[in-house]
Order: sequence, then C-alpha cells, then structure tokens
Amino acid sequence: MAKMEVKTSLLDNMIGVGDMVLLEPLNEDTFINNLKKRFDHNEIYTYIGSVVISVNPYRSLPIYSPEKVEDYRNRNFYELSPHIFALSDEAYRSLRDQDKDQCILITGESGAGKTEASKLVMSYVAAVCGKGAEVNQVKEQLLQSNPVLEAFGNAKTVRNDNSSRFGKYMDIEFDFKGDPLGGVISNYLLEKSRVVKQPRGERNFHVFYQLLSGASEELLNKLTLERDFSRYNYLSLDSAKVNGVDDAANFRTVRNAMQIVGFMDDEAESVLEVVAAVLKLGNIEFKPESRVNGLDESKIKDKNELKEICELTGIDQSVLERAFSFRTVEAKQEKVSTTLNVAQAYYARDALAKNLYSRLFSWLVNRINESIKAQTKVRKKVMGVLDIYGFEIFEDNSFEQFIINYCNEKLQQIFIELTLKEEQEEYIREGIEWTHIDYFNNAIICDLIENNTNGILAMLDEECLRPGTVTDETFLEKLNQVCATHQHFESRMSKSSRFLNDTSLPHSCFRIQHYAGKVLYQVEGFVDKNNDLLYRDLSQAMWKASHTLIKSLFPEGNPAKINLKRPPTAGSQFKASVATLMKNLQTKNPNYIRCIKPNDKKAAHIFSEALVCHQIRYLGLLENVRVRRAGYAFRQAYEPCLERYKMLCKQTWPHWKGPARAGVEVLFNELEIPVEEYSFGRSKIFIRNPRTLFKLEDLRKQRLEDLATLIQKIYRGWKCRTHFLLMRKSQIVIAAWYRRYAQQKRYQQIKSSALVIQSYIRGWKARKILRELKHQKRCEEAATTIAAYWHGTQVRREYRKFFRANAGKKIYEFTLQRIVQKYFLDMKNKMPSLSPIDMNWPSRPYLFLDSTHKELKRIFHLWRCKKYRDQFTDQQKLIYEEKLEASELFKDKKALYPSSVGQPFQGAYLEINKNPKYKKLKDAIEEKIIIAEVVNKINRANGKSTSRIFLLTNNNLLLADQKSGQIKSEVPLVDVTKVSMSSQNDGFFAVHLKEGSEAASKGDFLFSSDHLIEMATKLYRTTLSQTKQKLNIEISDEFLVQFRQDKVCVKFIQGNQKNGSVPTCKRKNNRLLEVAVP
Repeated sequence: MAKMEVKTSLLDNMIGVGDMVLLEPLNEDTFINNLKKRFDHNEIYTYIGSVVISVNPYRSLPIYSPEKVEDYRNRNFYELSPHIFALSDEAYRSLRDQDKDQCILITGESGAGKTEASKLVMSYVAAVCGKGAEVNQVKEQLLQSNPVLEAFGNAKTVRNDNSSRFGKYMDIEFDFKGDPLGGVISNYLLEKSRVVKQPRGERNFHVFYQLLSGASEELLNKLTLERDFSRYNYLSLDSAKVNGVDDAANFRTVRNAMQIVGFMDDEAESVLEVVAAVLKLGNIEFKPESRVNGLDESKIKDKNELKEICELTGIDQSVLERAFSFRTVEAKQEKVSTTLNVAQAYYARDALAKNLYSRLFSWLVNRINESIKAQTKVRKKVMGVLDIYGFEIFEDNSFEQFIINYCNEKLQQIFIELTLKEEQEEYIREGIEWTHIDYFNNAIICDLIENNTNGILAMLDEECLRPGTVTDETFLEKLNQVCATHQHFESRMSKSSRFLNDTSLPHSCFRIQHYAGKVLYQVEGFVDKNNDLLYRDLSQAMWKASHTLIKSLFPEGNPAKINLKRPPTAGSQFKASVATLMKNLQTKNPNYIRCIKPNDKKAAHIFSEALVCHQIRYLGLLENVRVRRAGYAFRQAYEPCLERYKMLCKQTWPHWKGPARAGVEVLFNELEIPVEEYSFGRSKIFIRNPRTLFKLEDLRKQRLEDLATLIQKIYRGWKCRTHFLLMRKSQIVIAAWYRRYAQQKRYQQIKSSALVIQSYIRGWKARKILRELKHQKRCEEAATTIAAYWHGTQVRREYRKFFRANAGKKIYEFTLQRIVQKYFLDMKNKMPSLSPIDMNWPSRPYLFLDSTHKELKRIFHLWRCKKYRDQFTDQQKLIYEEKLEASELFKDKKALYPSSVGQPFQGAYLEINKNPKYKKLKDAIEEKIIIAEVVNKINRANGKSTSRIFLLTNNNLLLADQKSGQIKSEVPLVDVTKVSMSSQNDGFFAVHLKEGSEAASKGDFLFSSDHLIEMATKLYRTTLSQTKQKLNIEISDEFLVQFRQDKVCVKFIQGNQKNGSVPTCKRKNNRLLEVAVP
C-alpha cells in the first residue's frame, strides 16, 4: 500500500487569514483586525497574493534560523505559512530556473523594518545559492557592504534607532547556475541636511558617534579629535547615547567590514580623516567686522580649528580662510569678488560640510561597487533589492518629504501597472477571459509633479534659474498661477473657488492630494535646498588640498576645467534618478514587501490601530487587494488542489487514476459548486469568491474529522486484536515455563530426599564400622600396654642395683640440659633489632654461661652486620670502604675527622661533564676523574692563597686555573711520596713529591680544602691501587715541606682570628710558615 504524502499548506492551522485576498468581508476594519490577530500570535507576515506585508515586531523572533531557511527552500509560494523567505525563494528560483530578472521592492515608513527586511532577503539568497571559496567571498562582500553603508547613511530618528536616510537599490548579479558574481549599488537622495542640523531627539549619522566612541587613543590623536560629544556643534547632545546600541563595538564592525569589502588601510584612514574634517567644520565660528567702505564682512573667531582642518586635509590655511570670507562670481571674462557677512559665512560653512559628506558617501558607494562588481564578462542574471523611504507625512513637511513622496508616487504607479500586467498575463496564459478592472491611476499626480513644462519641479527649477530676486514666496505665487485649477493641488491663494474659504491652509504652504492622502508642504527652504549651491571659492580650495580623496571629491574646483554653467538642481537630479530607476524596474519581474510599523514607541507587543490604519491607506494595501481579487480571488494548480480536497469525493478518494484536471472537475461537480464561482485554466483552477474556498475548507475539515474517527476506530480494533493475540501467546509461554518450573522443583525435592536418606544410611554404616574398629584398636592397645608394664617390671627388677649407683650424675646432666634449653628459648624471645648500631643485649641469667653469653653476642653482631652489608649496592660498598679507610687513617688522629663522618664522599663537586664553562678542560683530560674540587693553593713565597681546580684521576694529580680552565700542573701519582697535615681542626695539607722528579722542580704543594678527609682518603686509595704501595700519611702539628731548594717548616698554632673561624697562613721567614687555627 502506497504511503500517502502529507503536504502542508497556507490554509493549514491558519491564524486569521494568511492571504488578504481571501478576507471576507473586505474593508478597512477587517483588514486591520486580521493583521492585529496575526501580530498578537507572532505571525508578522501576511500575503496579498504574491505581496508580503511585514509588521515590525520590535524584538527577535525564532523564525530566521537555518532550519527555517531549509523549510522554505524550493517550496511552493503558498505551501507554507507566509514568510519573507517564501518571497525570496520564489524570486531566486524564478531567476535561476526561468531566467527572469527579478526585483524586490521594499517600502514603508521609517521604523517599519525595511532595512532589516532587505538584510533578510540577502541573507536567504546567500544561504541557498552555491558554495565555494570564490562564491563565499562574493557573498561575504555583498553582506558586509551593509554595515559600511549603514554607518555612513543611517541615523537615529524619533521613529527608528537605525533609520536609513538614503534610498538604496542593489543589483545582485548571478551566473547561469544561480551563484552570485557581484553587485552594483545605487544610492538616492542622502539627507545631507542632517550633517549640520538634527531635529530634537534625533542624532547625526552613526559614523560620527562610532568614531569618537570606538577609535583608539592613537587614532583620535592622529585625527586631533576628543571623545567628548559636547565638543562638536554638529552633534546633538540630547540623544547622543542610544539604549541598546554599542557605538564602540559597531565601529570595530565597520572597520572589519571595510577590510572585507576591499578597502585598503590608507583608504579607510582617508575616509576617517574626511569625517573628522566635517566634525571640525561645525566648530568654526564667525564674528562680524566692518570695513572702511561700510560693508560688513565675517572673520573666524578661533583659527585653531581651522588650522587643524587644514593640517588634516593639506589645504593652505589662508586659502580656506579667504574662501569663508569672500565669494567670487565669474561672468564671461569678468570676475567680481564680494565679502560674505556672518550669515553667509555660516551658510558657506554648512554647505561645505554637507557637500563634503554627501560626496564622501557617493565615493564610498562607488568604491564598494568597484570591489563587489562582477569580474567576468559573461551574461548575467540580475536580482534587484530596493530599500527606499516610504511615504512621509510629518507635522512639518519640506523639500525632502516632497521628493520622497514623489518617488513613492512613481513606485505606486509602477506597482499598479505591473500588478495588473502580471494578472493579465496569468489570465491570458491560463486561457481565462480578461475583464477590465477599475482602479485609481495616480499618473495625474505624477504629471503634476514631474511635467516638463508646468510641473512643480520644472517651475521650481525655472524659479531657481530666473534672474532677479528669487524667494520661496515667489515660487508659491508661480504655483498658484499655474496649478490653481489642478484637482490635486490646493493652496490658500489658489484661484479655484473651491478653496476660497479654506482658512486651514497657512499662507506659506501648499497641499497635494497624493494617492495615500493629503500632505501639507511648507514652502520655506524649497529654493535653497533645490539650488544646493556650494560657492566656487570653496570648491577650488578643496581641489587645492594635498589630501588625495578630498581633491578627487571636488573635480569642478580645477581651474583648468571651470564650467560657468549652473550645476543641475537637486530636484532635477533626483527626477532623473527616479526615471532611471523606474526604467530599470520595468525590465524586471517585481516582488513586493510592504513594511508596517505597529507603534511609535518602538516597543514589542503594542499594536496601534490608528497608526496601522494610516499606513494601510498611504501604502494603498486595500487598493492592492481589490485589484488582486477583481477577477478571481484564489487560484491553485490542479495537482495540489486535488491532493488537498480529494477526500470530499468518493470517486477521487483515496487515489485518482486519471489527469488532475479531470479529478478536480469530478470533485467540483460532486460538491455541486455553482459554475459561475470557478473557471478552469490550462494548469490552474480559478475560484472567484473567497466564500467558496472557505466552504471547501469547512467541508475538508469535517471530512478530516470523519477520517480521523475512522482511522481511530480501525487503529483501536487493530490495537485490541494485537493485544489479545499477545496476551494469548504470553499465556501459553507462561504456562509452559510454569510447568517446566514445577517439574524441576518436584525433581529437586525427590533428589534432595534421596540424598538425605542415602546420607543417613551411609552414616549409620560408617558409625557401625567405626565402632568395630575402635573396639579392635582398644583390644590391641590393651594387650600392648599389659606387655609393656610386664616387661618394665622385669627390667626394673634386673637393673635396679645399677641405677642406684649412677643416679646423681644423670640428675645433674638432666638439670644442666634443661637449664641450657630454657636459656636458649629465652634468648630467642629477647633478641635485639638487626640494626648494627643497636648495642642492646639481654643480661646473662647464670654466671656459668658468661663465656657462652659473650660469644653469642659476638656471633650475633657479626651475623647482622653481614645481613646489613648484603643490602648494599656496589657504589654504596665503595663509599663505605672509603669511609672505613678514612676511619683507619684519621680516627682519633685528626680533629677534623668526626665532622666528616656524616658527609658523603661525592668526589666530582664541580660537575665538569655538565658545565659548559669547563668544556675545554674536560676535552683535555681523557681519564676518569675521581675528584674535581676547588682548593686554595698556598703561595710558597708569602703564604697567600690562590683558587685552583684540584683534579685526581687514576694516574695523575692535576691543578687547573678556576677561571680559564687551563691546566697549570700535572703530577703522576708515582711521584707522590707523602701527604702531611696537622692534627687540628683545619683543612691544610701538603703533598710531598719525589725528589728529582720533573713535577718536583718547584717543590711540594701546600693546599687548603673543605673536604680534606675525602681528598686524602681518595688520594691514598688511588695511589695504593696504581702503585701497590701505601701512601705515607703524616699527621703532625709541625712538618717540613720542600719549597724549591729550601726546606720550610709548617707550624700550626692556636690563635684568635680576625676572619672568625677561618685558619690563616703567614710566612714568618725563609724557614718558617705559620698557620693560625682558631
């Protein structure tokens, strides 16, 4: 029996409605309630057809693990619960398998989670595409470009702690296998005004705070920066620290990411130098100063900051100072230089800071593109990810909000067009008749803004280029003249009679009816922000910098390339960028992620219905649902449809043998679903109304319960039968084992009884035989005893006369034998220990045993000494032999001897073989060294001592220099005749040499040593071993030594010494050498 494959579906265990197309009834309240219900159950993703709605949870959820990636990999879009991974997988597989370029458009207001959504898309694609060293490097570079761009392009706002203040579009390029080759990043409209001023409760761009918090002291000193944020005017202090954000750790992350992306160390340092220069620009302050001609000019208050900026950037200080004070205007062949007042100087400073940072950001994007661009020239597949600002409606809306909302109008326009196009293509592909769908076309709003002749942007450019006095008020007047009759434009001074009584509009504002609602714009600052002027003097000053990066950021400052044409305005540049973006998006298959912010507190578990309702309106989500379900609300391929609902029809359950479409037709006919509620396409079934789908789901749920009951019934019957058969089999086994056990027990009882009976019979027989044997033995013993007594009586009668004659002698011998026997038994129990030094011995019990007692003591002592000696090793025997020899030579003769008894004879005190200092000496001696010791050699002339190394070998006695190791004297042992020493407690000894020998040319040797006893003993034993003659050891307090031709008397006397207990030697005259011993 084939095992039924169970597949999950979007409709299984659904909380609320997973696809808003199936929502019934469809209105704003049910839409919001469905989102809230799913949000409360941690279901933050919901579909509108193929569009993903993402609600920011403001906390980490366990739905992005590697296991989740594998769950959504190569799965049908509607097969699992809604997830951003499902859309990412659908886009990636379409690109890889169908060769269709893809784009993923992520929109929503600040704080809705657009940046995180783009990261999740990129991380999923990186996880499911191919592996390999080069591929992994490309993926890592693409992912690590995010931290760099976030540091320089994101900032904390009141709505989001990591708000993207620029639009980003990344094209990720793949090869034919679906492996990433590289990417290209485009940036749109960096909010550079944030560099010089931030709203209350917001911060400047992250990189400024990261640099001051995370840079090392060495780097800060190099950039002449301090960690204190309050030192810099461009940094807001009320929100400099953000809870949960570690700027220092983020700085290290950014540096590491720059290294991975491919920035060289000098490039990264140059970027940080530019950032430091921007910070320091904000600290430049100006003071007014009057000139002779009555005009006001500005002067820099403190030139120290200017000096540090010039040192960082390599600009001549006087050039930059003049650029802040004067402005040069060129017209054809004329140059006019005018002074700048304080307000104009501050404007020039802020314009330079904004341009410097904005151009640095553009350079960063281009530099990243150089690193991550595809290296091969093969044809590439492209997946674009657009992370751009959502529709913005603030309390005060200015030029930035105007062009952001213009971009969102264009995105909404292309969204509607591509969605309708996708719907129409699917209907045509499936052979379903296409019906026209009514929807709001916002092309009229886009035309109001971007029309080349009378559009708002065109009139703003025209006003900026117009000679004469140009202000925001003149721009508003022009708008009132040209756009007064437009149905989506409103202002207080409009000529349209509909707005004559509209006093809610301030005088300096205009209102546009966008697709997402009405937005009121403050006209103040429109002209200046559109102009975005940077004085040519400042551009030229920057170009003169020796700093390579800064010089490359201002190519227009090159005097050789002066262009007198006015640079394009910010509005026209953005319009062109949006047009290029729209053209790019229209060539790709779109995928949409709509991000929603649930509350303004950036807190988890809070769902503000009013805030969400506002976002649903301006994102046009209800409009999207209506477009999607204008024809058929639900469509599904025949195979999964039949697999899901086949249990509702007996003909299709459990297995349908024919084509899937025929099975679906049989199923729907059996269920009697009205024909107008569905249509059959080529590969899909189309269901018009969600109620029909929910009816199918209810029937399926009921049928599944019935099937579950049937399965339970069959299972329970099988389980009971199996249990019964098991019990029956167990009963048979248990009975067999019990019968076996009973028989074994009965047999053991019979066997035990038989053994008991046998034992009793054997015992009875044995006892009977034993009684008979005992009786026989007693009879024999009785006869023997009687015979013995009889023989004894006869012998005593015969020998009685002889016994009485020798009785005294026998009694004496018997008594003496018993006494000796008792003496030896007592000695056995009173023996002393086996230690040779134990002098204890039991006292004699009887006087007549005195000689025996002493002899036993002597024999016992010799025996235990032998036992003790048998334990010695050869080396220990040699040591004790030397000690014994020393005892025979010096005991009771030399006062120094007792102190030497407890000291072991080591011989080699210097360890010549191990000490590298004596390597030369070791190499010169080929014989075994018996003694190696430092001695004091007594000078023959004055009695002073000199340290020498005393060496004794098997055949020679050698003296060597202690420092150099050079051999000074070598005496054969055969030339040594005698050794003389005193009887006192000193270490002096004389070595007498044979007269006429070569070694005796200078006379005998007189030494002093701490190991006199050992040296004399070893010299004695070695000489005896080699010459077979005993060396004469003379112990006397006066003895003669031969010094060259003279005989000198060495005399030892008692005396108090200045050096304490050290003996001293002194030459008294030619014939006397006196040694004072303490």
